[in-house]
Amino acid sequence: MKQNVLFICTHNSARSQMAEGYLNATYGDQYQGLSAGTEVTRVHPLAIRAMEEIGIDISHHRSKALIEFFDQDIDLVVTVCDSANAACPMFPGAKKMIHVSFPDPSAATGSEEDQMKLFRQVRDEIITWIDANLKK
Repeated sequence: MKQNVLFICTHNSARSQMAEGYLNATYGDQYQGLSAGTEVTRVHPLAIRAMEEIGIDISHHRSKALIEFFDQDIDLVVTVCDSANAACPMFPGAKKMIHVSFPDPSAATGSEEDQMKLFRQVRDEIITWIDANLKK
């Protein structure tokens, strides 16, 4: 039986979306990756592009609110930004919660290529964390 892992960040636009996409693409036989935000916005186009670069399509994802998951069994909640951790120190029904702080790639400035550098860096940090902590 798959474990449900919910990744939470503020806007559910980049970090949590990349984590959901990677977990499902890489460990989908063991986990159901989910993501939500304390606010609903949109999936950032550069997050979609960063994941496409490694062969993972998250273009069909949408930004989701936390409340969508309140009635689901969640084995693990991972807050991936400090503001989400502060806003959501506990989650109804979650068996376990972990906080891991990743930089916000959406805050990157400069040229699109400069911004992509941060998206790639954060994507790779998320992948490294998932591989080290969720690989069975």
